[in-house]
Amino acid sequence: MSSIIQIQGIHHITLNGADRETSINFWQNILGMKLIFEQPNLDDLSTNHLYFDCGDGRTVTVFTHEERMPREIISDNKPGSVHHLAFWVSQSTIRVAEKNLNENGYPNTGVKDRGFMDSLYFREPLGLLIEIASYKFDPPAGYSHGQVLEKAHKIRVNRGAMNIEDIDVSQALNDLTWNK
Repeated sequence: MSSIIQIQGIHHITLNGADRETSINFWQNILGMKLIFEQPNLDDLSTNHLYFDCGDGRTVTVFTHEERMPREIISDNKPGSVHHLAFWVSQSTIRVAEKNLNENGYPNTGVKDRGFMDSLYFREPLGLLIEIASYKFDPPAGYSHGQVLEKAHKIRVNRGAMNIEDIDVSQALNDLTWNK
């Protein structure tokens, strides 16, 4: 029997981006991910490879080619395709993001309350759906967001609710804090 691979987290995500200037403008100047280096795509030297810091030491990398220009076409959500990428931001940042996106010509959904988090959706220059997401809670010391959500899910199911709501998160935080 073979061993199970132990994943330790996402190392990086690589996207096919537009031209270099459009890609840098979006990922660095709109989303605030610093361009930390660039080099040729070592598997296809006609393509450039940009590396952006996501803020937690991980990177999003973007393959660029000067013939790829922004487009208005929205990709279909076909099985096996990427639906969207979600990036974690603070509650302060998500509140400012809608105005920033609007001022820079990026239509968006506005901040949506998801019960345990807030979300803001918009598209990058080639049409990929991007989400900025912010948890509405901080986990108690010694616990992760995932552990709080697992507990909140159980509470939600017991309530017979469709989705996790503020009351479920509040109860989960209370249970984890006082019932160690």
